[in-house]
Amino acid sequence: MNASRPRSTRAARPTLLKAAAATAVLALTLTACNANGGDDDATAPSTQGSTGTTEKGGTMTILTSATEINWDPAKSQNLAITTLGLVERRLTTWGVEPGKPGVVVPDLATDTGTVSDDGKTWTYTLKDDIFFEDGTPITSADIKYGIERSFAPELSGGLSYHKSLLEGGDEYAGPYTGGDLASIETPDDKTIIFRLKSAYGDWPWIVSQPAFAPVPEAQDDIATYTQQPVASGPYKVVDTKQGVSVTLERNDKWTEESDDVRTAGPDSIVFSLGQDATVTAQRLIADAGDDKNAFGASFVPPAQLAQVANNPSAKERLVTSDAGALAYLAINTEREGLDNVQVRQAIQYAVDKQAFQVASGGETGGALATTLITPGIEGREDFNLYEADAAGDVDKAKELLTESGWDPTSRELVLLSEDDSVSLSQAQAVEQGLERAGFQVTIKPEAQLAAVQTLTQGTGEYDLTISSWQPDFPSANGNIQPLFDSSQIGNGGYNLARFSDPAVDELIAQATAEIDVEKAGALWAQADRAIMEQSPVVPLIYTRNSFLHGSNVQNFYIPAFPAYPNYLKASLSQ
Repeated sequence: MNASRPRSTRAARPTLLKAAAATAVLALTLTACNANGGDDDATAPSTQGSTGTTEKGGTMTILTSATEINWDPAKSQNLAITTLGLVERRLTTWGVEPGKPGVVVPDLATDTGTVSDDGKTWTYTLKDDIFFEDGTPITSADIKYGIERSFAPELSGGLSYHKSLLEGGDEYAGPYTGGDLASIETPDDKTIIFRLKSAYGDWPWIVSQPAFAPVPEAQDDIATYTQQPVASGPYKVVDTKQGVSVTLERNDKWTEESDDVRTAGPDSIVFSLGQDATVTAQRLIADAGDDKNAFGASFVPPAQLAQVANNPSAKERLVTSDAGALAYLAINTEREGLDNVQVRQAIQYAVDKQAFQVASGGETGGALATTLITPGIEGREDFNLYEADAAGDVDKAKELLTESGWDPTSRELVLLSEDDSVSLSQAQAVEQGLERAGFQVTIKPEAQLAAVQTLTQGTGEYDLTISSWQPDFPSANGNIQPLFDSSQIGNGGYNLARFSDPAVDELIAQATAEIDVEKAGALWAQADRAIMEQSPVVPLIYTRNSFLHGSNVQNFYIPAFPAYPNYLKASLSQ
């Protein structure tokens, strides 16, 4: 996996969710592969990494299991702080540091946007002295064209939030056949204006996504742009060996003065493709030769985590995130018995989160979860409505079941699980906890694609399922709306609990439209608590990701969000 692609999304429409949502399950699977049998001493989280002075020079290698890199911003779901961010800038980007919530910051724009009183019109002014790699100044028309081409059917697959938010976006088919999109205006070379269908407070985050990178129309060849993008960032693509490597070198038209988030330490960066994660980890543990100047883009596998624990040098170079995707148990609220809130609350107490944590890799696999909004998101409130030991509270569960009047022996609950060994062991951990409290559970294994179809397209022929979710940008919007808005039930949506509550829908609508960041955060936190009171899901763990780097790699850290290294800051000691 290319670590530049975290998996899950916050889309406001089911059609936006489908592409990213299949990867929501993948995030848990990959993180769970960090398991080493739940040995807490061996799996205790390491530091997030640290930052310091950036030295210039050298060739840094990124070892990735990906067999190719698609540089076309219209087709990418790439994180702002990883691969594409080295080559292509956007209107805004992410300001991320260890231990602090991420904030949106200007990139090509002078600020994060000026919004109209009704929240529907956003205006940006471009910075001075920003250029493409050939020295051509970047203009607002280049930004507009880059966004418009993302609507073209030929360039599908990228993050697509903007397509349902911009006026006319639902009907627009891209610049190749559909002319221009009138809701994006460029009155001059420095100004770009976006007209939205309705107020949307997270628009500054949306314009940090890949599609908002500038693309010069004169150099747009959809057949070759995937390998030959026109650079606006500190590096340009100079060589691609199919399936083997991609080499970046400095873009001398990029200026450090115009960029507050990229440090451009190495003279060149080489992506070494198709690398097995186990072999990569072994090489980085050995820390010999050029591998001293390398880091792994893939999660460290379980066996190597155990090795690292017994290797002081490697242990210093292992960086583990504080948190990542939320792994959770979805309770189908439409099913007989589970439509009773007390039964669902009984499940909260019955689930053995500690057993699930062990099945997911112990402490390195993830920290126990109690809220829906993940750590590292601005405005998150830490609370626990169902306080119990990590292994649960069976007596409380039984008490609630008695009060509910529903007999848990009246039928078996179907726990839909993917059929890989990790998913099944996690399902078994949930099953044994529920059965202690008197529930009868049957695990139903399905292949990944079949499970996704059952969960998102069917009529809800399941009672329980385990999933995970990580937003595509650092907003609580991404934790709440796609999983709990009633519009996301079926038809490709990811409201797997099939949860519907008009009051929660209204809270989500208010929070989505709120422009004031603090007020929006308070509304999202209120929604988090309101949803948890009705118990449509059981938060299990906030998954953790672990990465290794060579001894010459500096400024290698994982921010509070997302749970991936910040490629834009990494450098080499000279």
